[in-house]
Amino acid sequence: MTTEEKLIKRILEGNQEAYTEFVKQYQRLVWHMVARILDDEEDIKDVSQDVFIQIFKKLKNFKQESKLATWIATIAWRYAINYLKKRRGNDFTDIQELNEYDTLKYSGPDREFAQLDYDQKVHLLIDSLPVHYKTILTLYHINEFNYKEIEEITGYPEGTVKNYLFRARKLLKEKVENTTLGMELKLP
Repeated sequence: MTTEEKLIKRILEGNQEAYTEFVKQYQRLVWHMVARILDDEEDIKDVSQDVFIQIFKKLKNFKQESKLATWIATIAWRYAINYLKKRRGNDFTDIQELNEYDTLKYSGPDREFAQLDYDQKVHLLIDSLPVHYKTILTLYHINEFNYKEIEEITGYPEGTVKNYLFRARKLLKEKVENTTLGMELKLP
């Protein structure tokens, strides 16, 4: 029995320490997944807590056909998307509508970009990408999921995942080149 399986077994038996251990182990993943979709700090906190409630309710149904982290990320992704749909008061019929919302969200007044540190600039540029691009980019490069796992999480076919990752990198490079960050990095 793997460590993961033992932890799940302890949780299902009602062990409170196992619950705490589980949350500590996966809270960063859940937070990152939710924060890729939502921008309000309070919403992110609330949805992240709700995601863990959903995970604990569904844990007995986890079949271990994929990694636990993949399963958790899938729940967080879907819960955050559904929350955004409800909060916006209208149904996003497809990812394109989410992207239009995302573009509007970041088209406000210029920020003091030059005064931000390197990491803040990179994160701000990633956050300015359309939802599906920033999600794929984050899952692949930050959370280190492979194409198949990203397919399971998002429901996009593997070819679409690869395409979105390519486009996200290209768009991010263009954004970097058009900012002071590009000058700092001295991109060709």
